[in-house]
Amino acid sequence: MQTLNVAAGQTDNEYNEAEQRRLADLRADSRDDANYFFWAAGLAALGTGLLPVRMNFLFNIGAIDLLTFYGGGVLGPTHKVVVLGAAAVWVVMVAALGFAGRTGQRWAFLAGMVLYGADMIALTMMFSMWAFAVHAFFLSKWLRARMR
Repeated sequence: MQTLNVAAGQTDNEYNEAEQRRLADLRADSRDDANYFFWAAGLAALGTGLLPVRMNFLFNIGAIDLLTFYGGGVLGPTHKVVVLGAAAVWVVMVAALGFAGRTGQRWAFLAGMVLYGADMIALTMMFSMWAFAVHAFFLSKWLRARMR
């Protein structure tokens, strides 16, 4: 029984099996944390008017709120279409980060944190504190996934 470079009292095979189990657990946790991207995309669709039901008091996107509030005079009659298009781009982008995160791409979590961190600044400018709290929840989940 060789015990060099392994945990105390484990053989090489036992150590390798334990390491494989640990890596599998980390991959499963990463996939679970990537699912929060899909939750975020669904809630963004719910809060921006892409779905028939709109709940924008809890689930706002700061960039979309800024575009809605300040873009009316600049965009004119195309304002509604531009806002819905920007909301659709946001939802697709967050869902794409979810797919990237589920395949084990760690950069997706960092990109999600940067995206939502920047959007939290816009939410504070629009005084949307409930949506800020929802963003902070998702940000904490992605930070936990990034730190593993």
